[in-house]
Amino acid sequence: MTRLSLLTTSTILTFALGSTAWAQTTHPVTGETLAEDQTFQYRLLDQFPSIDPQLIEETAGGHVARQLFEGLLTQNADGTLRPGVAESWSSEDNQTWVFNLREDARWSNGDPVTAQDFVASWQRAADPATASEYAWYVELSQISNSAAVIAGEVGPEELGVRAIDDRTLEVTLSQPLPYFPQMTVHYTFMPSHQPSVQEHGAAWTAPENIVSNGAYMLDEIAVNEFFRLVPNPEYWGAEDVIITEVTGFVINDASQALTRFQAGEFDMMDDLPAGSYPRLEAEMPDVAHSVPRLCSYYYAINQSESGHEALQDPRVRTALSLMIDREVITDQVLQAGQAPAFNFTHWATAGFEMPVIEYATWTQEERMAHAMELMTEAGYGPDNPIELNLIYNTSENHRQIATVISQMWRPLGVTTVLNNYEWQSYLEIRGNQNFDVARSAWCGDYNEASTFLDLLTSNNSNNDGKYANDEVDRLMAESVTMADPQPNYTAVEQILSEDMAIIPIYHYTQNFVLDPTIRNWPMENVENNWYVRDIYRVAAE
Repeated sequence: MTRLSLLTTSTILTFALGSTAWAQTTHPVTGETLAEDQTFQYRLLDQFPSIDPQLIEETAGGHVARQLFEGLLTQNADGTLRPGVAESWSSEDNQTWVFNLREDARWSNGDPVTAQDFVASWQRAADPATASEYAWYVELSQISNSAAVIAGEVGPEELGVRAIDDRTLEVTLSQPLPYFPQMTVHYTFMPSHQPSVQEHGAAWTAPENIVSNGAYMLDEIAVNEFFRLVPNPEYWGAEDVIITEVTGFVINDASQALTRFQAGEFDMMDDLPAGSYPRLEAEMPDVAHSVPRLCSYYYAINQSESGHEALQDPRVRTALSLMIDREVITDQVLQAGQAPAFNFTHWATAGFEMPVIEYATWTQEERMAHAMELMTEAGYGPDNPIELNLIYNTSENHRQIATVISQMWRPLGVTTVLNNYEWQSYLEIRGNQNFDVARSAWCGDYNEASTFLDLLTSNNSNNDGKYANDEVDRLMAESVTMADPQPNYTAVEQILSEDMAIIPIYHYTQNFVLDPTIRNWPMENVENNWYVRDIYRVAAE
């Protein structure tokens, strides 16, 4: 299909859908007057490497997938579960789960969405041949035989998921997991259209090939520039979709992005320029927002065989952490409500009790004094200096933080070489352990502490520093079957702190600017899962 015919088709679809979206002058629930323009534009920091549900490994692609694909369950504005393709779900023992699929779920080409689609997609996620960066997530969900499938010991067809019939999906877990339904919201468990995958291979997500089942379809994409989505007329809830077009613009420079936002080029951007939030909040209180965000910003430390010799010593890792004045980062550099982090799990995680980390109670002067002692004990310092390679993905904020931290490390005799890379290269370099220290962040895949702590188990493919501790592995495996896993979580956090497995820096807020005519944004969703199908634009007053 040529670009011209593709755009022509999408235009026809947009106007065809106008009978439901454009014809309405008021919102059917709130009664608000709707704007004639029902488009939505937003800014992305980086180009997503993939929108294949089984290959996505980062948030930018996840946000797009949430519009293109629909899993068994989705989320309300407050993060609670709501039906997606599954109208209902149940379990008598939290170990065997049954999902009943809606009859009107359709792929964008008109094919019915069936239980077998989910079986094939989940098998694909676990299949070693797919090389999914999130195969570990399938194992984390405790689906029976997932570990054996991922290891290549048995075939994907042995995964504990089956289609009882076209509308009934049964999932068998190796042990009870009461929050399993929450885990199905994640993009890894969204369905992929298997005939398209088989016919087009890696190119199945190109605009001319992709078949999706969400509220929107991919219309056009220009790598590192923009992408555009249009409504999916086959979506079961198409009549309730109001936004008629979604465009995402890739802009690495936060200051440039903010200027373009203020010029009215798009409706939403996050990852604001460091230090800009107080001014924006004062000048535009109805535009600037800061809400809790289930992410933790940290530095990964390469502890693999390729890592720097000095970083294999926990005393050196601890000294580096102690020298960082986190309040300078949060209160002087970022200035948007972020909280200094001395542990990994975000404070807003549901049901999580923040552990007492000893060095968090010290003054910064006490931390720095102890850091100097540890470096001396380890045989390093100004008389035996260390040079470290710190990598980060292109972002002015990451650069500023890295620059400040490198200055904080200088009294230890540490020289830091800063290297920034565009997103895809950065992921590859970090994933191949070609670094000493790497800027990293982890955002919860579901709202429970294990979404953070499992990252630092030895078999997690996203554990890019290759930290390994048998007791951490044991405690996390044991926590799955515990009625109250908090004691294990506390113990794990203490071990991570003692080993300085990573260097926690701050717990996120979601600070962003949003055009005030855009309504129903999910401000209370700490996972930052937003669905364009839920939002709309009101007429300017």
